[in-house]
Amino acid sequence: MNRIKMWAKQLKQHIFVLYLACKSENVPWYAKFFAGCVVAYAFSPIDLIPDFIPILGYLDDLILIPIGILLALKLIPEHVLVACEAEAQEMMKKEKPKNWFVGTLILLIWAFVCIWVVQSLIRK
Repeated sequence: MNRIKMWAKQLKQHIFVLYLACKSENVPWYAKFFAGCVVAYAFSPIDLIPDFIPILGYLDDLILIPIGILLALKLIPEHVLVACEAEAQEMMKKEKPKNWFVGTLILLIWAFVCIWVVQSLIRK
């Protein structure tokens, strides 16, 4: 059980590292974009597979997020990762960063996707 707790704590720290790397000027645009998508998905309350679906609902959280974190970390330069890891450890001691603009943007994107799906279903 302690191993699972440590793994979850590391995942959370990696999310903060990616969040901080997105703000860095030394990270290529494609790495920022991919890392931003991973962070947005991790912080988003909306999943590809809803959590209320037994077993499958948590598979995206257990598989997609760790794979996304792993890939995003490989795209970021090593010197940026070292600096962001130190800053992320400090952030872990505090509360989560709040970015209302990004949160609103994520909700708007999901709303447009839902509206598009509903309109497509109505047309058929």
